[in-house]
Amino acid sequence: MEAHTTKQDRIGARVPHDVYETLRRAAELSGATVNQFLVQSALKEAQAVIEREEIIRLSARDWTWLLDQLENPPSPNAKLKAAMERYQQAKCDDADSSFNWPA
Repeated sequence: MEAHTTKQDRIGARVPHDVYETLRRAAELSGATVNQFLVQSALKEAQAVIEREEIIRLSARDWTWLLDQLENPPSPNAKLKAAMERYQQAKCDDADSSFNWPA
């Protein structure tokens, strides 16, 4: 049977003694080593930060509004029509460019 090893990295931090004692006490109360406690706590906070930055949360009212907009989009106004025309022109200009290479 083949043993799988995972790459591990080291994290170190110097903290004031009173901070260390607080961390040590919390780790002891949770039944973990200081290192385990730090990693678990830091990972939990890191996941919360990533979720907060990457996930958009909507209220039920806003979700209903968004679905309605997707299912029944408003008619394009003059600015949107002008933007679409500029986009189509830019696409045509790119197609005529000498920098296009065959696929």
